[in-house]
Amino acid sequence: MSTVRGVRADLVCVDVDGTLVGSEGTVRPDVWAAAERVRARGVRLALCSGRPGFALALEFARRLDATGWHIFQNGASILNLATGESRSRTLSPATVRWLVARGRETGRVLEVYTDRDYAGVGTGERSRQHAALLGVPFHPRDPLTLDSPVVRAQWLVAPHEVEPILAEAHGDLTLSASSSPVMPDTVFINMTPPGADKASAVRAVAAAYGVPLERVMFVGDGGNDIGAMRAVGVSVAMANAEPSVLAVAGLVVGDVDDGGLIEAFELALGTRE
Repeated sequence: MSTVRGVRADLVCVDVDGTLVGSEGTVRPDVWAAAERVRARGVRLALCSGRPGFALALEFARRLDATGWHIFQNGASILNLATGESRSRTLSPATVRWLVARGRETGRVLEVYTDRDYAGVGTGERSRQHAALLGVPFHPRDPLTLDSPVVRAQWLVAPHEVEPILAEAHGDLTLSASSSPVMPDTVFINMTPPGADKASAVRAVAAAYGVPLERVMFVGDGGNDIGAMRAVGVSVAMANAEPSVLAVAGLVVGDVDDGGLIEAFELALGTRE
């Protein structure tokens, strides 16, 4: 058990881009060392990312906790690495077909994800850059050929396109925008099943571990982290976080490139005030 300014933190949920991973696309060695110290004290660590549960994100999750629950796809994909159990939620085939048609109609980059695979509409530079960010080869593929249920889709767009797209009708999908310091000219508009977001996924993981939400810490930097930060007892923003995130955070630590996540881990152990 640990104490963070009077609040016990037995589960720490960690965002990836801008929180765990810095502007160079890597994780600092001293951040990994701090994660090991936290785990050794009995605190569970859970990745909580918009990234899918394969390639680099899966490696990050394994390094944080190879036997635990982790959250991918902005909460649509919830996987246990030890057992292979999935508590993911899926999009209907009709919704997937509509999104693919809309992507082709507008010329936007669309990516469609299952728990373990993905495909996309559009073969531009954003698609190539994102494949590199995910750590997978770039192989254009028709999303309608995926053979597993789709848990999430996302538009990859320029910043000025975000507000008009968010204003468009998307049925009952849950939309949220996120970014990565590695791709500063791209915004990811995530589309998940109704009610599937980081907040709902954090609640599910906390319940799986039997940890009350008041003893859960969430560390993040993007707008898609706000719901989860409001759901937990200890909300921590990186110094590089978006203004809206800084406004709701209970605590603020250093910049991701300065090892701010280490400060968050120290708070979770009650070793920093």
